[in-house]
Amino acid sequence: MGKISIKKNDTVMVIAGKERGKSGKVLKVLPKKNAVIIERLNFVKRHLRPGAGHGQGGIVEKEAPIHISNVQLLCGKCNLPTRIGKKILEDGRKIRICKKCGEAIDE
Repeated sequence: MGKISIKKNDTVMVIAGKERGKSGKVLKVLPKKNAVIIERLNFVKRHLRPGAGHGQGGIVEKEAPIHISNVQLLCGKCNLPTRIGKKILEDGRKIRICKKCGEAIDE
């Protein structure tokens, strides 16, 4: 289990699987599963029984996790899926950089 360099609210593109080529915003990062949940992608159907928490039962569609190796971060400047590099600034802060254009992703 390595460090996950994708964070909540990042825009990512799916590079493998049935949702390949689509992009969206990361809603949740699951570090123990090495997975992310992406807004409006990888929908699955869940059957819910009636209960106090959610009222009437039925079939509900919700986003399922996608493995972190199947997504790549989209650079804000060059708008391409890219690998992520790390850089330490003069003031000691660590930032993520785009490996294609060298632009800072955090900020």
